[in-house]
Amino acid sequence: MTGRRGTITAHWFLPTYGDSRGLIAGGHGTGMAGDRVGTLPYLRQLAQAAEYSGFESMLIPTGLWCEDAWVTAALLTEATSTLKFLVALRPGLMSPTLAAQMASTLQWQSQGRLLLNVVTGGEAHEQAAYGDDLDKAARYARCDEFLDIVTRLWREDGPLTVTGEHEHVSGASLQRRPAPVPPLYFGGSSAEAGPVAARHADVYLTWGEPVPAVAEKLQWIRGLARRQDRTPEFGIRLHVISRDTSEEAWAEADRLLRGIDPAEVDRVQQNLARSQSEGQRRMSELHAGRTRDVRSLEVAPNLWAGVGLVRGGAGTALVGSHDEVVDRIAEYADLGITHLILSGYPHLEESLRVGEEVLPRLGERGLWNAPDAGRYTETGQSEPAVPFAVGAR
Repeated sequence: MTGRRGTITAHWFLPTYGDSRGLIAGGHGTGMAGDRVGTLPYLRQLAQAAEYSGFESMLIPTGLWCEDAWVTAALLTEATSTLKFLVALRPGLMSPTLAAQMASTLQWQSQGRLLLNVVTGGEAHEQAAYGDDLDKAARYARCDEFLDIVTRLWREDGPLTVTGEHEHVSGASLQRRPAPVPPLYFGGSSAEAGPVAARHADVYLTWGEPVPAVAEKLQWIRGLARRQDRTPEFGIRLHVISRDTSEEAWAEADRLLRGIDPAEVDRVQQNLARSQSEGQRRMSELHAGRTRDVRSLEVAPNLWAGVGLVRGGAGTALVGSHDEVVDRIAEYADLGITHLILSGYPHLEESLRVGEEVLPRLGERGLWNAPDAGRYTETGQSEPAVPFAVGAR
């Protein structure tokens, strides 16, 4: 079943662990680092480039493999003026009252530029490193209780007392409630994730699978949400390699693939094999058994699974000419996708390329509206200034 096509909100990714002109191995329970060190000056440039290019927000990840998302967002609000921050929040690692308070503070001080990405946690060994020994089913049950408390604190007057199986608060209230309430982005492909997403997600996120698989997943969440009398929006997380011609784009994908050390593929895949994440399993299946030839990893038209050889989490990229990339995005939009979270290597230059070549083409098709702020006008009054690239090649 096809959903109603709507206007897409575009987001970019912030690699707090560092950046590179090549694929960075690791993520989702596996350590990673780029040869462009993720210093605050470089992260500022990334945020300013995303703002200038017309992205709504930057997704800031969470986990042992990256820097803290909350602290990073707070540091970058002063370097930007309109850009929002999609901060990854991991329930269970702090009290729900503290999480609600932190969100309220950041929303107030940033003047409404906070979005939240709920990450329940699919890697048991990583959760254990934080002192969390719950199994997967219990983590989702706790997440459900956590989000119920957080959202009630944001919306209700008076002290809140809740005694749940995993979370409890007594006489909790906030001195300041967030305005607006931060929307919750939520991803999860397992049977345990679906009902929690249906109850709480404002935007349900999926990783970049072929169109039929995404359609099936969205219909699953729609059905669960209807039972809760809710209608969430939908988003997709993808890498992108967009060039003037298809040949140039695939040549770039081949360059990235040839830069991968086979030992790194083995290391990352061994670590990812421990994952309890259903989404990670689905990502890994896309490249399983395929050769190291660049086009053999094309699992659907212009959808390349090569990134997943060395990166946990989002493992697919749209590869093609600018028009081909826009064609594929339009197919996802036909399913009801209205949020697009993109990244590319290196993230600085690629955010500018996508902002110059892909987003305007989406706009020409009525799929994206350029924001009023963040770009230069003819009078030269708009901010920020165009950033410039730094770092090792």
